[in-house]
Amino acid sequence: MVEASKKYRKVKDFVYNLIENDNYPYKKYFDFFMIMVILISVTLLVIDVKHHIPLWLDHLDLYIVTSVFIIEYLARMWIYSDVHKIVIEEYEESFYFEKDISVFYIFSQIIKNKWGYVSSFSAVVDLIAILPSYRGIRVLRILVLFRAFKMLRYTKSLTGFLYVLKNKKFELITLLTLSGFFIFIAGIMLYVFEGDNKNPNINNLFDAFYWALITISTVGYGDISPVTPEGRVVTMLIILTGIGLISFVTSIIVSSFSERLSVLREGRVIQDVGKKNHITVVCGYGLLGRLVADGLSKEGVEFVVIDKDEHLTAQAYNNGYHSICADASQGDIFRQLGIENRITHVLCLTSDDIQNAFIAVNIKSLNKEVYVTARCSDDEIAQKMEFAHVDHVIMPEEIAGMMGAVYAGERVAFEVLLSIIEEKEKTQIDEVNITKGSFLEDITIGEVDFEKLRIILLGIFRHSDTNSLGEFIFNPGDDVVLTSNDSIVCIGYATAIANLKSRM
Repeated sequence: MVEASKKYRKVKDFVYNLIENDNYPYKKYFDFFMIMVILISVTLLVIDVKHHIPLWLDHLDLYIVTSVFIIEYLARMWIYSDVHKIVIEEYEESFYFEKDISVFYIFSQIIKNKWGYVSSFSAVVDLIAILPSYRGIRVLRILVLFRAFKMLRYTKSLTGFLYVLKNKKFELITLLTLSGFFIFIAGIMLYVFEGDNKNPNINNLFDAFYWALITISTVGYGDISPVTPEGRVVTMLIILTGIGLISFVTSIIVSSFSERLSVLREGRVIQDVGKKNHITVVCGYGLLGRLVADGLSKEGVEFVVIDKDEHLTAQAYNNGYHSICADASQGDIFRQLGIENRITHVLCLTSDDIQNAFIAVNIKSLNKEVYVTARCSDDEIAQKMEFAHVDHVIMPEEIAGMMGAVYAGERVAFEVLLSIIEEKEKTQIDEVNITKGSFLEDITIGEVDFEKLRIILLGIFRHSDTNSLGEFIFNPGDDVVLTSNDSIVCIGYATAIANLKSRM
C-alpha cells in the first residue's frame, strides 16, 4: 500500500512538473509540442473551410490531435487537486474515531474539488477546443478560435500580458464601466438629435451606439457622421472623452508592466541559471558583495546575486550580473535555482550577522553538500555558525585589523602585499588545478622548472575526499609529489599564470 502510494505520488509529481512547473527542464519541450499540435490543428481546420483536405489529414486531426487535447485536459484535471489526500484523510479519521468510511463524502469532496477546475476559464477553453473535431456539426468550426487561445498557456509573453490585465482588473473594469456609460449617454443623445430622419445613416438606436463606440475609441470609420450642430457638439465631447480614457488605459497598462518587469527579468534569470551547472550564489550586494562579484566575474565564475533590496539588485543588474530580488533566508528561491544539483557555493555576505546565519543554516538544511561561506563580525555568532557546519566563516574586521597591524609594523611588506592583492603591477596570486594527464602530474616539486614557467610557488593545496576544506602545504619540499588531486598556489604575472592554466 505504501509502495503503491509512493509510485502514485511520483507519477503525479512528474505530470505536474511537466505541465505546470516552468523550472522543470522538460517543460519547454512539452510546451513546444503542444504549440505545434495547436498550429497543425488550426491550419487544418482553416484550410478545410474552402479546400477539402485528404482523408489521412482528417483522421490525424480527428483522432491524434483530439486525443492529445483530451489527454491534456484529463491530466490537468487530475493534478488540479489531490484526490489521494482526501481518501487518506477520510480513512485516518474513520480509523481514529472507529467509524465507517463515508464513500459519499469522499466522492462529494472529489467532485467539489474537480469542479473548481472544470468551471475555470482555462478549463472551459480547453473543453471547447476539443469540440471542433466533430465535423458533423458545421457550426462548431467557429470554435477553432479556442484552440488558438490555448496557446496562451504555452507562451510566457502572452501569459505575462494576461497577468498584467488581471493585476489591474479593478482599474480596467472601472474604466470599462465608465466608457460604457459615456457610450450609452452619447448614443442616446445622438439618436434624440438626429434619429428623426435628420440623419439618413441613423435608422435605430443600435446605429447610434455603434457611432458612439467607434468615436470614443478614436477609430472613426466615417460611415456615420453627425449632420446637426447638436450632434457635432456631442461628437466633440465624446472625442475628448475617448482621448482621456485611452490615455488612462495606456498609463495603467504601462505602470503595471513596469511593476511586472522586475518579476519577468528575475524569471528570465532563473531560467538562464537553470541551464548551467556549478553556480555560485552571492547573498548580499553591499560593499563586500560588490567586491566579490567583481572578482568572480574576472575569474569567469557563473554566479547570481540575491538581495532583498530592490535598489541593490537593480545596481547588480546594471553592472551586468544576474540578480534576483528575494529574501535569501527563505528556501523557495534556492529551490528554483536548483539547490539539489546546480548550486555548488553560497556566499552569505549581507551586513547582518543574524541574516547570514539564517541563510547559512537554511542552505545546509536544503543540501549539506553545498559549500557555504559566511561573513560574520561577532565571535559568538561565528562559533554558532561553525556548530551549524558552515564551511568557512570570514570576519572582515579581523582581517582588516591584521592588515592594519602589518601596515604599522612592516609598511613595505604591506605595500607589496596590497599591490599583489589589487593586481597593480599585473602580478597576482592564483591557484592552478593540476589536471589528470597533465605534465605536472606524478612528478616531484624539484622536477618542476618554476623559473621557466615564470611563477613563484607559495604552496600546494591538497584536496581531501573526507575533508571539504583540504590541506594547504606552505613551501613544500622538493620531494613532494604532485597529483591530480592538488592545486598549486603561486604568484606571478597574469600572463604567466594564464599560460600555465591553458597548459593544464
